[in-house]
Amino acid sequence: MQAKPVDLLVHLLGACETRARVVSANIANSNTPGYVRQVVRFEELLSQELDNGGDVTGVVPEVAADLEAPARPDGNSVSLELELNAMRENRLLYEAYSSILRSHFALLESAITAGR
Repeated sequence: MQAKPVDLLVHLLGACETRARVVSANIANSNTPGYVRQVVRFEELLSQELDNGGDVTGVVPEVAADLEAPARPDGNSVSLELELNAMRENRLLYEAYSSILRSHFALLESAITAGR
């Protein structure tokens, strides 16, 4: 079954919300000894599902430990620079997805009002 554009965009916006929470938690724990940076895997899972012809609305953002990030001597692997970059990227994605969704609804509204 193919996902409707609105369903896919809502799913993408939900992944952005999850990513914002994870980045915030990373920043909040930047001084916690032993804290391992967390990341959200979503786009690659979505891509795999699309390649397999599956239902993309069933893809759920996955929070995982970033085992590749270097750790400080206290075991904490949070880099504020990485988190700020992740925050900026996530904001841009959110703005793009919400802009596409607004355009979609504007197009629907235009089609509805033109038919009156």
